[in-house]
Amino acid sequence: MSSAGRCGPAGWPGLWRTARGREQGLRFDPELLYVGAMFHDLGLTERFRRTDRRFEIDGADEARRFLRAHGVTGGPADRVWTAIALHTTPEIPLHMAPEVALVTRGVELDVLGIGYHAVSDEQRAAVVAAHPRPDFKNEILAAFTEGIEDRPETTFGNVKADVLAHFSPGFVRGDFVEVIQNSEWPE
Repeated sequence: MSSAGRCGPAGWPGLWRTARGREQGLRFDPELLYVGAMFHDLGLTERFRRTDRRFEIDGADEARRFLRAHGVTGGPADRVWTAIALHTTPEIPLHMAPEVALVTRGVELDVLGIGYHAVSDEQRAAVVAAHPRPDFKNEILAAFTEGIEDRPETTFGNVKADVLAHFSPGFVRGDFVEVIQNSEWPE
């Protein structure tokens, strides 16, 4: 983004991503990374979620609308869209543009603890002091469940199926092998 301060300084959602980017020596646009961090779970919220597609796409579309409304189009807006759309897809985003990779790295650290020791004790302590994580594990799992429970078919082939398998009674996970075996193809 060309206008500094348009989105404000990188707040706590971007801190893990920024720390991981610096640790890896990546060059990235901090404002695009901030937008990716701020919008990545927006599709879990009642206001922005749809029931016919993955929550990641809801957040990605809203981020793109936001960026376009602020004059950011083309490649930069597409990088943010891709970062959000793929942030729950293991490994693939890590081989893409730094902003795409770092949204995923931040989520991995924040939610899964992947890369925990790549960030110093001091950095972790500073972020957690400013933004405490009371009962974070249970709260994030509840947010995931609530945000996807009304669209279980969108979890086919992604990690959110694990959430519904644990917390949504009656959820039946889609099975890739069964889809192939039961397809309309005769052979």
